[in-house]
Amino acid sequence: MVRINLLPWRDALRQRRQRNIGIAFGTAVALTIALGAAVHMQITAMIAGQGDRNQFLNAEIAKLNRRIKKIESLEREKANLLARMDVIQDLQESRPEIVHLFDEVVAATPQGLFLTRLTKTNREVVVEGRAESNARVSAFMRNVERSTWISNPRLLLIENKDKTGTGLSHFRMSFEQVRAGAETPANRG
Repeated sequence: MVRINLLPWRDALRQRRQRNIGIAFGTAVALTIALGAAVHMQITAMIAGQGDRNQFLNAEIAKLNRRIKKIESLEREKANLLARMDVIQDLQESRPEIVHLFDEVVAATPQGLFLTRLTKTNREVVVEGRAESNARVSAFMRNVERSTWISNPRLLLIENKDKTGTGLSHFRMSFEQVRAGAETPANRG
């Protein structure tokens, strides 16, 4: 007699295949989860490391900013000191100039001309005075033009002696004080 196997062998084969597929799928999911967790931990560690580096850099930047402010403060102080030194040096250099100014004004003043007022603002000098004639004022201007310490005379005002009632012409003139350079024995007199 013929024996027929009536067992559902196809069902058993299908179940085995499904179980193998399930095991493969479960293994793949587990590997994917494990890989994802490993990548996540790696990225988290990298972010934490970068955060530490950022904190270190921020601390160093803060230190450098404090140094920069200190350097800027020192630079301002240096500029102030240099400006003071320049003023002191300028005063030191200009100290004999007032003596030369008065000396040159006296030397340039002709007889018959009298100075009543002298005003100095920076380098500009304004003189007022009386003169016996306009020719004396012209001579004074020529003498100022030839001087080494004063120059550029400009007549600002002249009143004729007939209008003043004093017998003398009133005048106002300006000129500039010039630095003649270093003093030498030749121009000391």
